[in-house]
Amino acid sequence: EVQLVESGGGLVQAGGSLTLSCTASGFTPDDYAIAWFRQASGKEREGVLCYTPSRLTIYYEDSAKGRFTVSTDNAKNTVYLRMNSLKPEDTAVYYCALQADGVCTAGTHRYNYWGQGTQVTVSS
Repeated sequence: EVQLVESGGGLVQAGGSLTLSCTASGFTPDDYAIAWFRQASGKEREGVLCYTPSRLTIYYEDSAKGRFTVSTDNAKNTVYLRMNSLKPEDTAVYYCALQADGVCTAGTHRYNYWGQGTQVTVSS
């Protein structure tokens, strides 16, 4: 059974940093696209970025460019989202999602598996 488990969320002051983890079980993420989405209270879930099997990062959220980066640890089947220079508008529940065809898209409907989400709160 494929599972994605996120961790690393929390409360941080503006300008601070957090690293989110997304650990996969039931498959090896090398051939899949892994995306990070976020959903702020009262808003729709939106794509932040996607990490392709060829190790490219596609940004869907312009404000994430230059601040958010993705890395992987294949031995741990884990994908990390490093978030720097956090802003109050980054406050949201963050989700990782897997696209089994290895194709990145900003649309939520193309992703086969989702993590449970982890809350990120940035105070001003």
